Amino acid sequence: MSDTHTLKTSIPGIFYRRPSPSEPVYVEVGQEVATGDIVGLVEIMKSFHSVPSDLAGTVVRFLVEDGAEVSPGQDIVELARS
Repeated sequence: MSDTHTLKTSIPGIFYRRPSPSEPVYVEVGQEVATGDIVGLVEIMKSFHSVPSDLAGTVVRFLVEDGAEVSPGQDIVELARS
């Protein structure tokens, strides 16, 4: 079993790392997350959908830039399993 895991988006849209431009990012690279912690948002047609972590781990890297367009099934965050 690999010791890394990728979180995927289930919907198309624009990926954001923070809830609004004036607020801090949800998580930083190197930060530990628990199952269910929000790591970002995907906006589609002015509706925002949270992207929760599906396992506990440490954020290794973001695979898409903040504000990038994403497609269903696209990898967006790499986690190291806890």
